[in-house]
Amino acid sequence: MRNKKFYQLILCLFILLGTPQVLLAKEKRIYDPEITPFLYKLFNDRNQLLITNQPQSIKKYYLTDEKASVFALQHEVVRSQYLTTWATKRGVKIVNAIGANHIERIDKPGNIARVHLYETVKISYIYPNSPDKPQFFGIGTRHRMKLKKVNDEWFVSRESYIDPIEEDYSFIPSTIENMPEHIPSYNPEEYRKVYTGNRRYKREKAIIYAIKYAGAAWGAGNNHRYNPKYKDFTYMGGDCTNFASQVLGDPQEGGGLPMNSQWYYQGSGSKAWVHTDSFKKHLLTNGYGHLIAEGSFSEVQQPTKVNPKGALARLQPGDLIGYELKGNIDHFSIVVGRDDNGYVLVNSHTGDRNQVPWDLGWDNKTKFILIHIND
Repeated sequence: MRNKKFYQLILCLFILLGTPQVLLAKEKRIYDPEITPFLYKLFNDRNQLLITNQPQSIKKYYLTDEKASVFALQHEVVRSQYLTTWATKRGVKIVNAIGANHIERIDKPGNIARVHLYETVKISYIYPNSPDKPQFFGIGTRHRMKLKKVNDEWFVSRESYIDPIEEDYSFIPSTIENMPEHIPSYNPEEYRKVYTGNRRYKREKAIIYAIKYAGAAWGAGNNHRYNPKYKDFTYMGGDCTNFASQVLGDPQEGGGLPMNSQWYYQGSGSKAWVHTDSFKKHLLTNGYGHLIAEGSFSEVQQPTKVNPKGALARLQPGDLIGYELKGNIDHFSIVVGRDDNGYVLVNSHTGDRNQVPWDLGWDNKTKFILIHIND
């Protein structure tokens, strides 16, 4: 979940732009001879901005005399700066960003157009020691846009979306010196013994679920739709904990942890099912999981007597990471594996992430909570 002020802002923007449609409907193929080509060029250039970090390349799509349009432009510039700065501090290079937008609705009365769409983006990065082996992750965003036609050209007048890489790039923590070697990349064969037998928590199924229902993120399944069995809480405080609960507890496709009188889904989720802090408390007090460590970016990686390779090295696919801001947990993600250099990758909702580096979108104000789910 995001913080309260963030969602108040998002709510106000969505009221102005129209009520969003959840990603559960059948795929619609909507084409407008003016709007569709404009959106294609806009989103393509914005994805290229993530690689080049050249803001002037997208200024032509915005109205400099409208405050909301300038705000939308500044958002794109900041997210590009965040991703570039994060990559530099992690010793990687962003080499490609390819997206596809799926238009769900266009209302075009005259020179004003209101558009609902979701975009799925595949981002590639490389390590200096293996430039021929790109790593990939996917993000997904749902957009509500107001476009305006001026002098026969379309511009972005207003836009809102929940962004997985929206933070202040000046607060990204640096990679710690003398960090323990990353453990090898995730290999299903290596973990096969964990998945077999009559274990309560089915890790392999949990990981498959987390990828299948990662929503609009690139690489997700189910036609980029959430599981229709469950309510979408995206615009009611965030869907991250609801999704984490599904991954752990869905009896047919997920990890199959047994529901109980506190943690359950029956038409809607209980407080412990959907609320971040209640979810954490339930996991740690009812034997479903135990705390590996909690702390800053550097603290969860530094070697200690308890964790000689750093606490992060103990995370297994199917475990959880909580993200705490100002004393309250803001978000949960599911560990789904590691990249070829051993960097932990996670999936989540709000915004939609698939096999994303675990700290991407967070900063040095974040406290990370590492939870191992008991098998």
